[in-house]
Amino acid sequence: MPDGPELLDGLTLSECLAHFEAKGYTGQFGAAEGGMVRCFSCHVDTRPEDVVLEGICRVEGVSDPDDMLAVVAMTCPACGAKGTATFNYGPEAGPDESVVLLAIHGRTT
Repeated sequence: MPDGPELLDGLTLSECLAHFEAKGYTGQFGAAEGGMVRCFSCHVDTRPEDVVLEGICRVEGVSDPDDMLAVVAMTCPACGAKGTATFNYGPEAGPDESVVLLAIHGRTT
């Protein structure tokens, strides 16, 4: 995106996913060992710095503030699949998710 990734806040998890899906982000990604991003279309692991970052939507649970999620819209540099990944952040984040999110956050500021 020429102006940087789309940044969204204040939506529910299902609203974030529906928003990106309506824009064609129908594939899925996840955190892989070593802080890599795994594309579930081609099964290639990519450094988070190398995925095409399209948007981020942060979600915080209304009933539980520790329920913090980030939905990230991205494009796989290996196969061109467009999709989303949902990562925990805050106290529930795993080490691989933390590495990925830190790398992605560095590209939004």
